[in-house]
Order: sequence, then structure tokens, then C-alpha cells
Amino acid sequence: MVGIVGFSRDGVGYIVVVALAVCLVCSVLVASAATFLKPLQTVNAKADRRSNILDVAGLPTGPDVDVNQVFKDRIETKVVDLSTGGYAQGVDVANYDQRAAASDPKKSIKIPPRQDIADIKRRAKYAEVYLVRDEQGKLSRIVLPIHGYGLWSTMYGFLALEPDANTVDGIKYYEQGETPGLGGEVENPRWRAKWDGKKVYGEDGDVRLSVIKGSVGSNTPNADYKVDGLSGATLTSRGVSNMIHYWLGESGFEPFLKNIRSGKVAAEG
Repeated sequence: MVGIVGFSRDGVGYIVVVALAVCLVCSVLVASAATFLKPLQTVNAKADRRSNILDVAGLPTGPDVDVNQVFKDRIETKVVDLSTGGYAQGVDVANYDQRAAASDPKKSIKIPPRQDIADIKRRAKYAEVYLVRDEQGKLSRIVLPIHGYGLWSTMYGFLALEPDANTVDGIKYYEQGETPGLGGEVENPRWRAKWDGKKVYGEDGDVRLSVIKGSVGSNTPNADYKVDGLSGATLTSRGVSNMIHYWLGESGFEPFLKNIRSGKVAAEG
């Protein structure tokens, strides 16, 4: 019996042709589905990012909250030129993607190995910052994106500072691949709460905030600058410290935060 012209149903040629046809149809279906779903995925990814920013900013989130509306009402997105600490000019703030820019040689810089303590290889020239307003429109928090390598993965998160641009008001990791129960505890609310009220910069202006080995006690020297380490996760703890020192240092947001404190960059809407 002949199923396809020139091929017997019992022959190898017939089987190969049918297999190729099935693969072609499946490929078309998968490609079509990906194309159709991409806009929805983009919208969902944006909403998830905004939800994480609201969370670290202490604003309401959850299934009953219109995340986009709260974000629009309470948060102002800015793009900062990390080399000057001023707001970047000529950048489409609404569509700027810092993560994508970091992979583009034209929009990023290669970090010298000696300076790359966060092990990120490249850094975007411009970075997003989020200015959180209270109901009267006054600045209540500054949210900064941070990322760096832990033990197994690059961890992505947000650090919230009070208006003094020096006191921590929250930390949130939304993407990480660390060991569950060990390094994965960076997402534990109890550990996150230990950051509240900690100071970033010492009197000399250097970044002093670090995650230590063990716990911070009442007798710990300079306790205001120290956070409990993650039990059994020394390398993850060190990775968190490294990314804090990098992103709050002179190669990261330090020039911007200095400008905020001095009033050279407007913090009010």
C-alpha cells in the first residue's frame, strides 16, 4: 500500500517524511504560540517586577491590589547615568531595560577584574532607580536594583533606602538559584527584616554595610553596619556583601546618592 506518492507505508522513506511533517507542524505551532504569548509575557514580567518594587518599598501588593495603579500613583522611575550620578538625558525611561543594556557592548562597560567584586562582568552605563512618594508626594524611599553572584547563581534584587540615602529600609531578592534552606534564605522575610535600619556609609563616606559570619549581637562592634550571616551559606553571604559594596560604591549608585544628599539631583517631584 502506498500512503504518500512514491513511498510505501512500510518503508523508511515514508516514516522519515511523516516525522519531518510532524516536526514542521509542531515547530509552526510552537513558534506561533510564542509569538502570540510574548506580549502577554512581557506585561506579566513588568507587573511582577513592579510588584517586587512595591514590596521592598513597603507598599501594598497581592491579588486584590492593582499593582500598576499603585506603582503609577506612588513611584517615579528615573534612569541614572552611573558615571556622573545625574539623571540620564535622552533615554526613554518607560522602555529602558537595564538588564538588556548590560549585555550590549554599546550600552555597557566591561568591569576590570580587580573591581568586579560582584562578579557581573559588565555593567550598564545607565541604571534605573525608583523614587517612592508618600500620599503628599514627598520622597519616602529610594529603591535601587542590585545584582551579583552568590554560590550558584547571579542573584537579582532591590535595596530600599530611606530619604537620607544612607539608611536601609528593605531588601528583596526576586531571582536567585541558591541552595534551598541555605543560600536560598535570602528570600526569608525574617532575614530580610534584619536589614531594616542598618547604615550603608561610614563617616569616611565608604561603604561599610556587610553581611557577617554569625549573628549581630548587642556587643558587636559597629553593629549598625552589620547583618546576620546566612547559616551554612558563607559564599552566598559573601556574595550579598560584595554586591552591596559594588552597587553602593563609586562604580555604582554612590555618586547618585551623594547628589541626592547634597541636593544636586532633585529628589522631589
